[in-house]
Amino acid sequence: QSHVLRQLDELEKVGKQWQMVKALHNTAGGNIPGKDKIMLETYVQMACFDRIIARANVHLMKMTDGRYELLRAKEAVNQKSQSGLELNVLDHYYMSQSGGSRSVKSLSGGESFLAALSLALGMSEEVSANAGGIELDALFVDEGFGSLDEAALDRAIRALQELSTANRIIGVISHVPELKN
Repeated sequence: QSHVLRQLDELEKVGKQWQMVKALHNTAGGNIPGKDKIMLETYVQMACFDRIIARANVHLMKMTDGRYELLRAKEAVNQKSQSGLELNVLDHYYMSQSGGSRSVKSLSGGESFLAALSLALGMSEEVSANAGGIELDALFVDEGFGSLDEAALDRAIRALQELSTANRIIGVISHVPELKN
């Protein structure tokens, strides 16, 4: 009988350890019922993405005269899908009762180009800031400028000119005459 009691005690200890390991596994894998599915890897990526977005917004706000600001979507489309790395845009001109935040996919072609350009600039700055002294001092932009109206093109050119004076080389590949000038 003492042998059985010892085995029951051992089984109880192993069961408690299993519950703890299972909870850690579910947390790291983003499999907690009723919660957003965020894996540990995604959680770390979200922290880096937030810093990139903050840097990108400095450029996007300049290029859009303060109209657009990028936001990381806090919630997934549904509880079954992965969450944490989707982008929304806050439209400061047309803020609704929901705060004006909408999917970045709803931007026009020109607006989408400016958002992508801003993200590229933000990413290069974040990499430079965290790469142990490695500087990314050249950026090449291929097309996209043709989708901008005249005012947006002027703002984008001004932003790129400011960057090129800050010890950076900005290479632009485009067929837009204003850029050639």
